[in-house]
Amino acid sequence: MVLTVDVGNTNIVLAAYEADQMLFTSRIQTEPDKTADQYAIAFNSILHLNHVSEEGFEGAIISSVVPPLQTTLKTAVAKLLGCRVLTIGPGIRTGLNIKIDNPAILGADLVCGAVAALKKYKPPIIIFDLGTATKISAIDKFSSFVGCSISPGIGISLHALSTRTAQLPHIDFDTAQNVIGTNTIDSMRSGIVFGTASMIDGMAQKYRSILGEEATVVATGGFSQVITPYCETNILLDPTLVPDGLYCVYRRNTDK
Repeated sequence: MVLTVDVGNTNIVLAAYEADQMLFTSRIQTEPDKTADQYAIAFNSILHLNHVSEEGFEGAIISSVVPPLQTTLKTAVAKLLGCRVLTIGPGIRTGLNIKIDNPAILGADLVCGAVAALKKYKPPIIIFDLGTATKISAIDKFSSFVGCSISPGIGISLHALSTRTAQLPHIDFDTAQNVIGTNTIDSMRSGIVFGTASMIDGMAQKYRSILGEEATVVATGGFSQVITPYCETNILLDPTLVPDGLYCVYRRNTDK
């Protein structure tokens, strides 16, 4: 078995694979102040919750956009599983041709998402990752990563609305019923949900005008399942894209 750990700014996503099949996926809150032992205990509980023993793991791989946690989590996983632990970074072979100004600064999550997308879909590909930030990745017809766009995510936008204005309340994120809201909460939900969906439709068309109209559009990330039903663009929903990419990178660096 192989454990993948995708560390985001808000959540950590764990997934286990055996014989190229995902056994489970689970999500916990990212807490930079936790120690390696605390994370080891949390990960052990998740394994047992999914009826998976910590014994029998051949290895693990970590992708992190929170640099202070990388060493902590590597220590936690190694202590828990007693196996080798790889991390996405310098020296790791991804097979991805990155054509941006400085390939070394490309986020590990964007790398893994692109690797999985190229394994699953025909390029050119546009990837929308709807998490703490909304990230759009472009892969051209030659399978090269050529750039991206980054904007505030839904959670950040809602938080900014309620904390930076005097009369808009804190609200729970929910689905939107009407484009034109008739009360404050429905109006905020309309702006977030329909506004984000319209941004996705607009950016997808702009990206396609550059990459080619036949470009495949894929969505992943914590908010993707909520927003994509409101989009007019034909979008393939792939919630496990980043863990799948991590697993692909692990295999590329360990299989003989």
